[in-house]
Amino acid sequence: MKNILKPMLFAALCMLATSAFSQKFGYINTQELISQVPSVKEANSNIDTYRKQLQGKYENMIKTLQTKYQGLEQKQASGDISPKELETEALKLKEEERKIAEFEQSSQQKILEKSETLLKPLRDRIQKAIDDVASENGFDYIFDASMGVILYADDASDVSSLVKAKLGL
Repeated sequence: MKNILKPMLFAALCMLATSAFSQKFGYINTQELISQVPSVKEANSNIDTYRKQLQGKYENMIKTLQTKYQGLEQKQASGDISPKELETEALKLKEEERKIAEFEQSSQQKILEKSETLLKPLRDRIQKAIDDVASENGFDYIFDASMGVILYADDASDVSSLVKAKLGL
């Protein structure tokens, strides 16, 4: 039985090695490519502007809340407010704090959604160009060099120029 397994195992390994040598591999640095696409720069600029708008609104909300707290402290220090009114006003300010925290969380979610809305079509377009280059040039695999997975690659395997041409860059 052992005598039959060894030749079969050897034959399987030879077939596996032969098929691996017949495959065509390529690589691309998608981060570098993405940085060169003008519409990505425009989308990132729009996202940054949106982020700054939300940040400005958040900062204004914080300033307003701080002003209200200072006003309440002044009323308390001067004795212009009863303990019951102080408690009521403090609860209102705590509620406002909660709303500001919710706004901050929802702002982060809105920024992520805006990013996805603006960048997904661009990522899809880049992926389609990579898929087309692989298909048209007979590549079985294209690796992303920006992920740090490739330890060595011949420059002839770099498909960046083909993908850039496909994208019109």
